[in-house]
Amino acid sequence: MTQQAQVPAPLYRDPIFDGAADPMVIYNRHERAWWMLYTQRRANVDARGVAYCYGCTVGIAESRDGGNSWSYVGGLDLEFERGTNTFWAPEVIEHDGIYHMYVSYTRGVHHRFCGNAKILHYTSKDLWTWEMRGEVEIAAASVIDACVFRLPSGVFRMWYKNERSGSHTWAMDSDDLYCWRDAGPVITDCAHEGPNVFAFDGYFWMIVDCWNGQGVYRSDDLISWHRQADNILLLPGRRLEDGTIGGHADVAVSGGRAYIFYFTHPERTRDYYSDSNYETVPYGLRRSSIQAAELFVEKGVLACDRNRPFSMKLQDG
Repeated sequence: MTQQAQVPAPLYRDPIFDGAADPMVIYNRHERAWWMLYTQRRANVDARGVAYCYGCTVGIAESRDGGNSWSYVGGLDLEFERGTNTFWAPEVIEHDGIYHMYVSYTRGVHHRFCGNAKILHYTSKDLWTWEMRGEVEIAAASVIDACVFRLPSGVFRMWYKNERSGSHTWAMDSDDLYCWRDAGPVITDCAHEGPNVFAFDGYFWMIVDCWNGQGVYRSDDLISWHRQADNILLLPGRRLEDGTIGGHADVAVSGGRAYIFYFTHPERTRDYYSDSNYETVPYGLRRSSIQAAELFVEKGVLACDRNRPFSMKLQDG
């Protein structure tokens, strides 16, 4: 028997700007390949402060071997108004043959994290060409990081980061993925971003990026959530470019297995995240890498050993 190649570390680096972040993965039925959509930060652009995190679009990497290797295939053209604008953290769900993207959007470029971000809705039949459907109407002034999952009732729920409410996760509900109504706060025990919801091994799970690894919450109904004691992706890994905390992650469940995709800043120390005085960020601290690891459930607890070698088997369809 031929042994399948182990997943490399790092899994992927953006060959254009070297700033891949906020990954999400989805099967592209038209290309018959798995796609990774991600925030294409401009890490190799010498810019003031965090301006390299702005003016970016959504990058695309493709895998035709079940997720073990990825190659860059381009970036999405999502611009709908004049100027240089910013697209972050794409979330894509397929429903009735249509792909729906909910992407964070900020007008212009800023050298500090600021601006009134909003979530935009796009649709596509092939994941290449997108039509902007409008802004998701949310009362909060600055919202990012949408995640959409269907409730047992059939209603679609969107979880998102409410930046003006303690950086907590709030929710919206929809019957058709176009019109949304408020469902209130959901996760409020700590500041965080990047909620991601998935079903695995008999439970619903939510992970959030609390800048100290990924906080993990478990649910039986997608309504009430209970936090487990330990974060995952907190302790540094031993693999190449994996020695820092894992940021803003996505989980793909396929063939009864669950894989977490996350990004690292390989040359940063954890203290960097509390440093608010960074007018000049050197290239080594700007660049980022995508990593992957396998998830397991052990006695009702979500576990991840990022040092454990594994082969990925994302299935077609």
